[in-house]
Amino acid sequence: MNFIFLSPNFPKTYYHFTQCLKNNGVTTLGIGDEPYDQLSQECRDSLVEYYKVSSLENYDEVYRAVAFFAFKYGKIDWLETNNEYWLLRDAQLRTDFNVTTGLQNQNIDGIKYKSRMKEFYAKAGVPTARYHLVSTLEEGLAFVQEAGYPVIVKPDNGVGAAATYKLKNEDELRNFYANLPEVQYIMEEFINGSIVSYDGICGSNRDIIFETCHFYTEPVMDVANKGVELCYYSKKQIPEDLKDAGRRTIKAFDSNSRFFHCEFFILKEDKAGLGKKGDIFGLEVNMRPPGGYTPDMMNYANDIDVYQIWADMVCHDQGFFDPAHRPYAAAYASQRNWKEYAHSKEEIFAKYGQSIVMYEEMPAVLANVMGDHAYMARFTTDEEVQEFLHYVIEKKEG
Repeated sequence: MNFIFLSPNFPKTYYHFTQCLKNNGVTTLGIGDEPYDQLSQECRDSLVEYYKVSSLENYDEVYRAVAFFAFKYGKIDWLETNNEYWLLRDAQLRTDFNVTTGLQNQNIDGIKYKSRMKEFYAKAGVPTARYHLVSTLEEGLAFVQEAGYPVIVKPDNGVGAAATYKLKNEDELRNFYANLPEVQYIMEEFINGSIVSYDGICGSNRDIIFETCHFYTEPVMDVANKGVELCYYSKKQIPEDLKDAGRRTIKAFDSNSRFFHCEFFILKEDKAGLGKKGDIFGLEVNMRPPGGYTPDMMNYANDIDVYQIWADMVCHDQGFFDPAHRPYAAAYASQRNWKEYAHSKEEIFAKYGQSIVMYEEMPAVLANVMGDHAYMARFTTDEEVQEFLHYVIEKKEG
């Protein structure tokens, strides 16, 4: 099997994907814009060959790299980045080289455009927030008459919470339209809900191979725009209503043989015309691993190797692990350089050192969302998780 992995060096842990493929006997071929000698030793060892391009944004150059590998090694069986930013690039390359193991141009819209996602959620029987595609101020005002303030505006084709805003009144709405971005935006009614994700790996028939869930203490939009700390955690058992909604969602979307990251709201209160407290609403679907170090968090929580499970899915359409073995709940908590916290790094390690499985000082390119200092720990009870999160982000008094 010939597998091309674009940008195998970023994020830095992604070499695990090619490493596990290579361990399975796959011919692993990398394309990236980093010089070969600047790749980590682990990344270099995980690849049979690496082709450097000046920029992954240059489609012609990347196309020539794929053509070179196809000429040298034969037909390309898989092409992947596992990165949301390159989804359209992946689809175009698969279309041009007839790689049928992933999404091509004709079926990429459903997982790239937020407005199209609504159609697939509806197919799954999962409700979503009311919305409209941003056009004129008059239509925006009409939508607010129906949905009320606040409303959320974000790029229809966007990555994460980038350029996402909450408009709380007519002045803010008019200002948004007066400075309307050039890209297509979508406007949604605001849902007062907790954000939870259903994450995992599915096989060629969209059967679930591995599944888990993560709960976020704050919306990523507020993390990115307001500087609140990113904190989230897993649970040892997935709530049954979330598991049901997640599985129906995966069956409805074009999601064969992939990692998935499905985001949902859980209503915090009743809302007329929308639903009851505790109801689940679809937010977004991403057919790639959840961001940051979440794959590693899955490993620590479940004593597994999701990179190997993914590689076994690619090679064998199944995983070789015990899905019932879920010994821990894992938690991620971050701190920011410009805030004063009640507890220092030394104090956090003194109290939780035996439970902490990872500590990272984040590079600037990731710190806006991930925080400047990241702590990951695992515990046997949900109560310990909540105590840990509170301890890390507790502020100094005064």
